[in-house]
Amino acid sequence: MEVRDHTGEVRRWHLLDSGPLLAERGITPRGTLLAVHGNPTYSFLFRSLVREDIPWRLIAVDQLEMGYSERTGVTRRYQDRITDLSLLTDALSLRGPVVTVGHDWGGLISAGWALDNRHDVAGMILTNTGVHQKLEEALPKALQLATAPGFRTASTSLTDAFLRTTLSLSKPALPQEVQDAYLAPYRRRSRRLGIDQFVADIPAAADHPSRPTLERVAEGLAGLQVPTLFAWGPKDITFSDRFLRDLIQRVPHADVHRFEKASHLVWEDADVAGLVADWLHTTFGTAEEPRTAAPAWRPVSSWAEPAPTRPVGARITELAHDPLHAHRPAVVELGTDDGERREISWSLLDRRVDDIAAGLLAHGVRPGDRVSLLITPGADLTGVLYACFRIGAVAVVADAGLGTAGLTRAVIGSHPDWFIGIRRALAGARALGWPGRRLSVEQLPTVDRVALGVETSIAELARSGAMMRELGAPLDAPQPAPDADAAILFTSGSTGPAKGAVLTHAQLGAMFTAVGDTLDLAPERGLVAGFATFALLGPALGAPTVVPDMDIMRPGDLTAPALAEAIAALGRPAVFTAPAALRSIIETAHQLDDEGRAAMAGAASFFSAGAPIPAQLLRELRTLMPEARALTPYGMTECLAVAATDLEGIEAAGDGAGVCVGRPVPRVEIAIAVMDELGRTTGEITEEPGAIGEVLIRAPHVRDRYLMLWRTTHTSMRFEGWHATGDVGHLDAEGRLWIEGRAGHVLSTAQGPFTPVVVEDAAEAVPTVRRAGAAAVGPRGTQQVVVILETDEGYRPGKPGRPRPAEASLQEAVRRSVRERAGAEVVAVFTTSALPTDIRHNSKIDRAALSRWSEQTLRGERAEAL
Repeated sequence: MEVRDHTGEVRRWHLLDSGPLLAERGITPRGTLLAVHGNPTYSFLFRSLVREDIPWRLIAVDQLEMGYSERTGVTRRYQDRITDLSLLTDALSLRGPVVTVGHDWGGLISAGWALDNRHDVAGMILTNTGVHQKLEEALPKALQLATAPGFRTASTSLTDAFLRTTLSLSKPALPQEVQDAYLAPYRRRSRRLGIDQFVADIPAAADHPSRPTLERVAEGLAGLQVPTLFAWGPKDITFSDRFLRDLIQRVPHADVHRFEKASHLVWEDADVAGLVADWLHTTFGTAEEPRTAAPAWRPVSSWAEPAPTRPVGARITELAHDPLHAHRPAVVELGTDDGERREISWSLLDRRVDDIAAGLLAHGVRPGDRVSLLITPGADLTGVLYACFRIGAVAVVADAGLGTAGLTRAVIGSHPDWFIGIRRALAGARALGWPGRRLSVEQLPTVDRVALGVETSIAELARSGAMMRELGAPLDAPQPAPDADAAILFTSGSTGPAKGAVLTHAQLGAMFTAVGDTLDLAPERGLVAGFATFALLGPALGAPTVVPDMDIMRPGDLTAPALAEAIAALGRPAVFTAPAALRSIIETAHQLDDEGRAAMAGAASFFSAGAPIPAQLLRELRTLMPEARALTPYGMTECLAVAATDLEGIEAAGDGAGVCVGRPVPRVEIAIAVMDELGRTTGEITEEPGAIGEVLIRAPHVRDRYLMLWRTTHTSMRFEGWHATGDVGHLDAEGRLWIEGRAGHVLSTAQGPFTPVVVEDAAEAVPTVRRAGAAAVGPRGTQQVVVILETDEGYRPGKPGRPRPAEASLQEAVRRSVRERAGAEVVAVFTTSALPTDIRHNSKIDRAALSRWSEQTLRGERAEAL
């Protein structure tokens, strides 16, 4: 298309225009997507937006000097490109509604166009871009190198190194035909001069010619009140999360979705087009059914019966002023550095919370600030956490059980304003570049404080807070509103990168109420938290709490002696462990002395959550805790608790498909989204006994949303009023819930769908099999079933290796058991030293990894160790 540019010359533009295709299909477009690429790509980047579920006309431009558009020989600055784009859209007679779509430099240019043509703009989509670079901030290292004198031209136009480096950022590597397509318009040096110009136009310095335009657009975005979507690949070495944080501050109403594994070319690395299709439909409707107003955000909890409301942490204050309990222990610390046991009373804990809260406020922590906490469970973590709740700061809880990589993703992805940690965590934060102003727990020597970038310590803030309160200064912070964010709790990451579940104060308080009602915790019955994160619940429930002396990153390694010591510290407590710890406790029971056995026998109740618990393990545990009620609640980070049962309830339920997790706890409703013959969730919701499908729940303590995961939130709420858990199971005639695995792991065979737990239970019925994992190979509807086993011989906890074919007799026994008990045919059986599981619970099998390994192996490829 020929258009006059900003110099008045006629220029030839190359466009990707889906308008003729829509007309051919008889589709009246809902509006226009104006897509603008960056450097060094072209309109090819947006080809995925041409799809049947996007009834919008796509106009994706090749900017002048780029792609297949004209090479004019004229140097184009940022403002010139905005003007050129406006002249093009005028020539196209493009009118609203227009949703701009931008990537990299195209994000800046499309945002500038949107500000200049706001009368036509209905929405804005930005992907891995930056609209502002602070003068005091250094450019990303990749851009520092690209803009270095003598290197820029050599890498951008003399050679195609800049382009090839950009393409290499995607992992796994882009298909060769895709790489060739990106290289095609830039084969000669004369075709690459635009790439050089773009790099030269980066306005990092105050006197750069494009700096005024950058400032104008960055400041103007705040006034562009249109629906906005940010889709991001956080592995980008150029536009890192700090640019996303800047965008969110400028456009706080934007919907955000981070594709955790994606890099700079997020359009190639992730299903951005699918996200855009969902967002357009949700935000604007279809051409036939347009929305007349923006959709209201309504969390699942708003459909549920409300729970009693009270400020989070109110129970601490109540017990601190109760003469009967004020001086009794609230938190007991074992395994301290000096080997001494420490007890913190309710009265001291209450004072400590208020002192820290006052100190945080005085130091500048404000309501709504996100505070990432990496503190060893105990009095320090309890004090800081409840101080955050008290002043309305949002606590980010991503425990060390996620592992270093998972923890890094969680902390960086939560965009914290503050980071409070122990010395080791602060050193890691410094080395890994975690964001947030830093506070230490203990007071550090000056040299360490400077080296770690620490402003002050919680110890110092607590002292200053206590001094202010002694001088009569009140704690100047109202109680947070019930609908204000209270916490971001990260999931275990067992089915992909850990997700941050955002809970409001009302939802978090309802969660505490649900757990307290289910577990019958009270000041007279403390809590042994063998899963460290659970220690945070104890104070809100009025339950004295102790964490056993254990490695919190390996909860499955909890030993019987360590558990006995913790039980003895509280007398007759309720005991919680991660599911994987059960075997370790039973296998180390021989290490108990008489005193330890007596302590174990004194436990009043035992419970475990995070994965369904087979009845046999509960029976074995009863030999150590004969008086304890063996309770197995079902729930998740997003909603704890959902259902519960005990050993007697499991035995009364008898044999069935999956694991019985009991009836709903108070104020929780459960339903099933029925599966079709291919194992896919349908739109039919039922409570009929025996119907298999995805488990749906609603309750006042269901999370509000997932942090910066718009599509994940939308998907989990696709059934109005329900939270789709991703678990698959059924309800029986007595209203009990049976869990049969994850919906995404259902085996879709030619014989019909099989849920993974049903296959695994059948395999585990074979003697010598400790645990089994079911894998699927092939396309849906014709998948083949593969079973990978842990056996008593060769088992190495926490050390997955490369599976090998099982012995012939074991293969036949597993095949026969699965055929007779589940009705499924198994094509291959392998054994391994340990099945891959999530780090936090050490129990949720990574069946997706098993399926990938099985696919590679059965194709004759050499698969990596699990």
